[in-house]
Amino acid sequence: MAFQSRRSSRRMFMGTGVSSHTADRAIAKWLFFVAALVFLMVLVGGATRLTESGLSMVRWEPLVGTVPPLTDTAWAQEFSDYQQSPQYQKVNKGMSLGEFKAIYWWEWGHRLLGRLIGFAFLLPLVYFMAKGYVRRALRPRLFGLFVLGGLQGALGWFMVKSGLVDVPEVSHFRLAAHLSVAILIYAALLWVGFGLLKTAAPAGRPFWRAENGVAQIYLLLLTVVILQIVYGGFVAGLQAGLSYNTWPLMDGRLVPHGMWSQTPLLSNLFENHTTVQFIHRMLAYLVAILSVYLWWQISERGGRAVREASHFLLVTVALQIVLGISTLLMVVPVWLGVAHQAGALLLVTSMVFLGHRMVKA
Repeated sequence: MAFQSRRSSRRMFMGTGVSSHTADRAIAKWLFFVAALVFLMVLVGGATRLTESGLSMVRWEPLVGTVPPLTDTAWAQEFSDYQQSPQYQKVNKGMSLGEFKAIYWWEWGHRLLGRLIGFAFLLPLVYFMAKGYVRRALRPRLFGLFVLGGLQGALGWFMVKSGLVDVPEVSHFRLAAHLSVAILIYAALLWVGFGLLKTAAPAGRPFWRAENGVAQIYLLLLTVVILQIVYGGFVAGLQAGLSYNTWPLMDGRLVPHGMWSQTPLLSNLFENHTTVQFIHRMLAYLVAILSVYLWWQISERGGRAVREASHFLLVTVALQIVLGISTLLMVVPVWLGVAHQAGALLLVTSMVFLGHRMVKA
């Protein structure tokens, strides 16, 4: 029976000349490559935000916008369009053409990378479908990822548009949504890729379903990490990291003044700079506590593969906390802000990796 199962798992796809195992590995490598591009995209997006470059392109041209200005006339037109925007009128009045080019290239590169990711996903997908490599159960996941990527592009413009009306700042709600969807796409790419590299599960009850509470701890940690990412978007959108640049206290207090100064009261949770930064800090502490507890539980009861993944999680949490504190104390320099965002992605990577090993162990 076991021999038949192994033989079935490696059978040739009809007309392809390759085994299902080989096809799955090829698709997994492609998904990991796209995930790496999304990782880079998030970092470029962070740099675009930190350099305040995101509002330099005032039109959304999915096709025509691929080509940057190539002549002095084209640059003059782009600059003229930007000069009508709220950011120029209220923040960058008197900016030179050279200074405009510096912020324009960040936003143009960000959008170009988004288009490249679309092609890097679509063209191999068409190829694998045409070759018959994609098994039927996998197709909805891949098509869903492609649709989600397209919606992410539209969400990006929806975010930028919010800063082109009156206030030269994008909505922090839309920014948090844009960031969260990008990380969702990244995590989904990794999850599907890991699934294609799976090996036969050992006999016995899966570790994930064992009655040891580990699954519940993991899901609680995952929920807190998601909240932390959303609040990271709020902190970035509100530029809340530019205040209270001390640690561990905020203005000499564990709980700072002014956390509930706005009305209605609930608006403080989402729009008050002090409260948003305080919540972001507290969530970081909670992530640290839950990660250590989860690591300890897995060390006591988990197999080798799951223990190794929990070590990776603990390292990424520690690294992200160090990056977060350093970013705050140094008042958010661009390079460190981008590194902090990279740390968040590494943390997500470790969460996906651990979750997948827990399910398959």
